[in-house]
Amino acid sequence: MLRGLTRAGLGAVTSDEQFMQLASAGGFQTVDLDARALIERYGAEGAAEQLAEYGLRLASIDLPVEWRTDEETFRAGLPALTEAAAAAHRLGCTRCCTYVLPSTDQNSAHFMVLATRRLRICAQILGAYGIRLGLEFVGPHHLRTAWKNPFIWGMQETLDWIEAIGEPNVGLLLDAYHWYTNELHISDIERLRPEQIVHVHLNDARDVPLEQVLDNDRLYPGEGVIDLAGFLRVLHAIGYEASVTQEILTPSAPTEEPERLVQRSREGYDRVFAAAGLL
Repeated sequence: MLRGLTRAGLGAVTSDEQFMQLASAGGFQTVDLDARALIERYGAEGAAEQLAEYGLRLASIDLPVEWRTDEETFRAGLPALTEAAAAAHRLGCTRCCTYVLPSTDQNSAHFMVLATRRLRICAQILGAYGIRLGLEFVGPHHLRTAWKNPFIWGMQETLDWIEAIGEPNVGLLLDAYHWYTNELHISDIERLRPEQIVHVHLNDARDVPLEQVLDNDRLYPGEGVIDLAGFLRVLHAIGYEASVTQEILTPSAPTEEPERLVQRSREGYDRVFAAAGLL
């Protein structure tokens, strides 16, 4: 498995170039970045050269389409999706991800119908460029009632939805935090096939009652109570070989220097990978 970083949790990183420098210096192998922005700044060849210079791969891009609101907004975003997919393809990126909130102000059944069709369209556009779409179920309890009506927050429900979407390039973004807040176990991952997992996020949780675990109060790997060693061990056992990418959401921006936060991240990865027997 490859060690990856997002900019979340790294403090005052001012540019993509600084982020790539920090990731490389920290021994990370992949980054999640906006491929279009990289190409706009450096050109396609220049962007590829930047990644190569730092020994990095582009692991995943964010889905640039707002699929959760009205149809007009969704349709207006499709050209940007085509551009993002083309840019990602040029940089060798094969993954695009989006999160699924566990509640909605819309009628749940109607929203499910709309979202299924919209994500199917997104998957078809991405598939034309050889890119997979990862859906991230979101587990923290406080978000399950943040809006009027319940939606999807579990892994099995998301897998069932992926089957209903019906495109072969759709799978899970499996986040350790949401795995934990759903009270899932190693055995739940053991039942997965590696091709069902598009991308993985790694982070940790505070030692508080599960119902009080907040989505934006995450810890660096190895600093909390999630069984990350078991999480990584079982991913390796089922044959997942792509990026395991840190994503640390916090109530306010970290005040430590980005260099120190990347070092802290590296130390956390070293601890949990060693505990999993993967060093």
